[in-house]
Amino acid sequence: MALAHAILVALLDSPSSGYDLARQFDGTVGFFWQASHQQIYRELAKLEASGSIQSETVQQAARPNKKLYAVTDRGITMLTEWLHTPSDLSPIKDDLLVKLFGGHLVEPAVLLQALRQHRKQHQTRLVEYQAIEERFFPDVEALSPKALYQYLTLRNGIQYEQGWLKWCEEALSTLQPLAIPSTDE
Repeated sequence: MALAHAILVALLDSPSSGYDLARQFDGTVGFFWQASHQQIYRELAKLEASGSIQSETVQQAARPNKKLYAVTDRGITMLTEWLHTPSDLSPIKDDLLVKLFGGHLVEPAVLLQALRQHRKQHQTRLVEYQAIEERFFPDVEALSPKALYQYLTLRNGIQYEQGWLKWCEEALSTLQPLAIPSTDE
């Protein structure tokens, strides 16, 4: 997936400024696609130049004018074509896993601490996802088709975090005995 597709999907709900899009990438879309504000603004310019989005300048009295971006028919076509293409498995890029792979070079306590920190972060994210589920998706049976797809995305996030937490517990329990000095010496 390209950043362009993530931006187009984010703009489907309503026209947004670059600033509003960046905030979305810090929140909802950012849960599964990361982009810096600079990358977003650069991609907006490319999408506008290609005719996939259009902008409208909104005059503001007390603030600088802002541009609102909206998806065009060409952008919808681009998204539709992309939705029809198969998705490849995304590669895992995780610092913690690389550290564990080379973990024999440090004391087990170093990686136990890293695992505990990761566990806490994943617990926090899981609680956040569960709060979103409770607030926005209380009745799955009554969801609109659009909301159903968003709900399925959220459920993936919840299960991802649950899987990470299960693995963290396994890794902690496996490494913990290595951190305890042996009494046989």
